[in-house]
Amino acid sequence: MTIENLSRVARVNGVPINTAEEDLGPEALQQRAYSELLRQAAQHAGLLPADDPATSDGVISEAAADAINMLVEQSVQVPEPSDDACRRHYAANEAAYRTGERVRVRHILFAVTEGVDVVALRKRAEGVLLDVRCHDGQSADVFGPAALKYSNCPTGAQGGDLGWLSAGDCAPEFARELFGHAEVGVLPRLAHSRFGLHVVEVLERDPGRLQGYESVHGAVAGALRQQSFVTALRQYLSLLAGTAAIEGVALDRADSPLVQ
Repeated sequence: MTIENLSRVARVNGVPINTAEEDLGPEALQQRAYSELLRQAAQHAGLLPADDPATSDGVISEAAADAINMLVEQSVQVPEPSDDACRRHYAANEAAYRTGERVRVRHILFAVTEGVDVVALRKRAEGVLLDVRCHDGQSADVFGPAALKYSNCPTGAQGGDLGWLSAGDCAPEFARELFGHAEVGVLPRLAHSRFGLHVVEVLERDPGRLQGYESVHGAVAGALRQQSFVTALRQYLSLLAGTAAIEGVALDRADSPLVQ
C-alpha cells in the first residue's frame, strides 16, 4: 500500500496522527491510524472519556490503552476451535509439536556492522552461496575453505562448523530458518539473523520425538484461537475504517460485517 500524502499529515476523522516533519513508512502510519480508530471507537462505546487527548506522535494515554483492550474483548469474538480442526492443524504442523529436534550445521557469516554497505555485502554473500551450492554433494569440500576465507565468525577457522544445535541454542530468527524443515545440504537461500547474512549447510537432522496429540491439545487449540483472533481483529479494523473519514493513509476498508 502507498501513502496518499499530499499534505504529509494523515488524519482519522479529522484527528492528525503524525506531523508534517515526520518521515513515517506506510506500516508505521497504518499502525497509528488503526490505534486512533480504536481509541475513537472506545470513546463512542463509552469506555473512554470524550476528553481523552488525541496525540500526533502515536503515543496514547494509559486510559486509552486499557479502554482499547476492553473494546477488543467485547467486539472481537473468537470461536472455540473444534476437536476436528485441532486434529487437522496438528497433523499439518507436526514439526511444531516435536521435542528434541536438532540439526548439525555449518555456516559462513557475512556480518552486518556499522557502516557496512549492505547491498554490496548481500551481493558477495549471494555469490558465495551460488558457488557452494554448485559444488554441493561433490567429493571436494568447497564449503569449508569458503568459510575459512569469507566468514566473519570465529568458526570459520573450523570450516564454519557449529556442531549440533537445538532451537534454544540459536537466535529465534536463525532458528526459524533451520528447524521445522526437511532440507539437508546447502540451503537455497541466505539465512538472516541479527548478526548478518548466513550461508548455511545442514549436514544432518535429528527430527526428535513427536508429542502425542492429547499432550499438546491445549497448545494446538491456542494456536488456532490466535489465528482466529488475528483474522477477526483485521475484519473489525476494516469495518471501523469503512465508516471513518481517512486522509493520507491507505487502509483496508469494509462496509459490511464479514463471516468469521
